[in-house]
Amino acid sequence: MSTLATLVVAALVANGPSLLVSPADLAASFDDPALVVLHVANHDAEFAEGHVPGARFVRYSSIADNGDALGSELPTVETLVTLFESLGVSDASRVIVYGSPIAATRLFFTLDYLGHATVQVLNGGLAGWRAEGRPVETGTTQSGASASPPGTRPRALAAVQLTPHVKADRRAMADFIETHLDEPVQMTLVDARPEDEFTGRTMGGAHAPGHIPGARQLVWSSLVDQSGRFLPDQELRRKLEAAGAKPAVPLVTYCMVGMRASVVYFVARHLGYDARMYDGSMVDWSRRMLPVRTGK
Repeated sequence: MSTLATLVVAALVANGPSLLVSPADLAASFDDPALVVLHVANHDAEFAEGHVPGARFVRYSSIADNGDALGSELPTVETLVTLFESLGVSDASRVIVYGSPIAATRLFFTLDYLGHATVQVLNGGLAGWRAEGRPVETGTTQSGASASPPGTRPRALAAVQLTPHVKADRRAMADFIETHLDEPVQMTLVDARPEDEFTGRTMGGAHAPGHIPGARQLVWSSLVDQSGRFLPDQELRRKLEAAGAKPAVPLVTYCMVGMRASVVYFVARHLGYDARMYDGSMVDWSRRMLPVRTGK
């Protein structure tokens, strides 16, 4: 990418709030009555073992429907609105989510798809919060919709209203990708899977081996360090540029079922790109018997 194009992307990011927040930023926000902190994980026990004070638990399966065995597609808008309202997420909420990089970014994608105005990811998750010696609550009781300062009485959960403003183009579908396969200037297609899956050496059976023609590889785990913290923005931008990301060109990311791809989606959104995610990913693509390629 040219220096000018890089500056354009940087300017887009600078003009809006960062989608990443630090533990210090979160701690400084506890007095904000609009704050809602969501802890996303697979099991209640993970929440019970420790969570940010005042956080509310979101089971991963509640945001990733596997009713048709794809494993990780968005539930209906009505289902999602009911879920988030039960967690205290309203139109006016400032939502901060955390969990593993995959779980947290998938939750971000879900709220982003619903069109919620203010959603951010806690950089480093609970491990990063703990590493700074910040207080942690234990147990399964969900104390309120908003985070409560340590040592204070939890705020009661009140009925709220969440109005969906669905951004359908955040969710790329097979027909969009197929239409643009021969038009690379109109789409950047990024595969978030590791080498063996991308080339087709492994993962046969669940889907056709290989990758969607024209896809570039950007392994999701290369965007975070060993602690789960996202790399500095300059490094993230360099990795996306190497994968073909361009300003004003839709960047569509996919994986096997739309889990790992959410990490690339989030980073692209964080850096100001027109990011989209193929929800059904390779499983859906294969079921439609669309073309795939093996090797590099």
